[in-house]
Amino acid sequence: MPFSSLQMSDQDSSTSASQTEGEVEEEVEGEVEGEMDGEMKGGGEEEEGEKHRDSPAPGLSSFSTSLSAVMRIKQKYRAMKKRRQDLALGLAADGPLTGAPPRSSPKIFTFDGLTPSSLSSSVPQWNKRRKRKRVLYPNRGGCRAPPKQERSRAKYCLVLLCAIVFIQVYNAIENLDDHVLRYDLDGLEKTLRREVFGQQGAVEGLLSHLKDYLSTYVHNKPLVVSLHGPSGVGKSHLGRLLAGHFRSVVGETLVLQYYVLHHCPQEADALQCAGDLAALIAQMVERAEEEEKIPLFIFDEAEHMHGEILDALLQLVASKQSNEYLNAIYLFLSNLGHTHITKHMLYNSSSNSMAAAASSSSSSSGRHSHLVKELTPILRSTLAKLHPLWTEADVLPLGLLEKGHVMECFLDEMTREGFYPDHTNIERLAGEIEYYPEAGGHQYSQTGCKQVVAKVNLL
Repeated sequence: MPFSSLQMSDQDSSTSASQTEGEVEEEVEGEVEGEMDGEMKGGGEEEEGEKHRDSPAPGLSSFSTSLSAVMRIKQKYRAMKKRRQDLALGLAADGPLTGAPPRSSPKIFTFDGLTPSSLSSSVPQWNKRRKRKRVLYPNRGGCRAPPKQERSRAKYCLVLLCAIVFIQVYNAIENLDDHVLRYDLDGLEKTLRREVFGQQGAVEGLLSHLKDYLSTYVHNKPLVVSLHGPSGVGKSHLGRLLAGHFRSVVGETLVLQYYVLHHCPQEADALQCAGDLAALIAQMVERAEEEEKIPLFIFDEAEHMHGEILDALLQLVASKQSNEYLNAIYLFLSNLGHTHITKHMLYNSSSNSMAAAASSSSSSSGRHSHLVKELTPILRSTLAKLHPLWTEADVLPLGLLEKGHVMECFLDEMTREGFYPDHTNIERLAGEIEYYPEAGGHQYSQTGCKQVVAKVNLL
């Protein structure tokens, strides 16, 4: 075969270049003889075919065909011989391997003894260049267009999910606003600020509890608020204003004003009164649950409530019953702990904390904030000793009324009764009220506005 010389190893190249050339010549001569025989046979067959077809003798064309075949074989022989010589010279230049025994050229094609460098040198350079592929770019101003980024569909799903969540939250907020607007707390605030004198801090605390509770319909406990203060500071008046407002909002049947001295004056009937009160509250909360409203229960003069009634109310307030019992507002009005409130305001009116609160823009709110902060722990400990019901309530103390507040009470009452609001007459009537000794520049009334109605009726 023409490429059989590739099987020679580096050991075979060390013997002699002449032996290699001899073997190459013998192989090439055998190939040439075989090809010449093939050409002659082919030419004879063609001549016999032509004889059969054409009877005339062979001419110049057959001789030229044989001559051209010989020339091609000779050129092929020279090219092959030159390649073998170049290969033999390259192997001889590499040098023989030390310690390798000489052997004759094998007749079978193997890769034994060939190093990667020899194989790479035997491969034509034009074949390497041929394998390299050129990268062509479109001729558009010498710049390649940037690849287009595909948009993920997950972004659209994420945007849709955010929109749905926003709509749900917005709808929930709107529903909360609708629920608060049902009770018209803004109108209630205006009414209390206009008609309750000297207790603006307590009014703000009460409205804050109502707004937080009425902002939703689902609760885990009822709202229990307990207002404590001395006589004549406006506890009952505040209860009447709340009852009138809620009657106009939720209806007459969902508001209860319970006066202990009127509904249960005898202590012997305390057990029966407790059962009747529990049944009435159960009936009202069931009706309120059907109408999806929150009822209001006001207990005035709570200091006179019997132990059985307090126990029944504690079971309704503290025990985890069905949902309708959790959606309710309990308001207790009493003068329990009034001695602590009176002493605190008389002895601390000239202190730095009360003075700083009075110098602020909202003096009443500032004084009440200090009053709640300092008196709430004292009132809780005092009330907890009386009954455990008060531990479940949010305590709001009401302070003493000053002489200016009493004059406002006279002005309001005289206007209601149709009297001319003479300032001199109002100041004279306010001077007939008993006051505590002046403390810290403040003159507090001992009875508040309790005697205002009686004195106006004497005019």
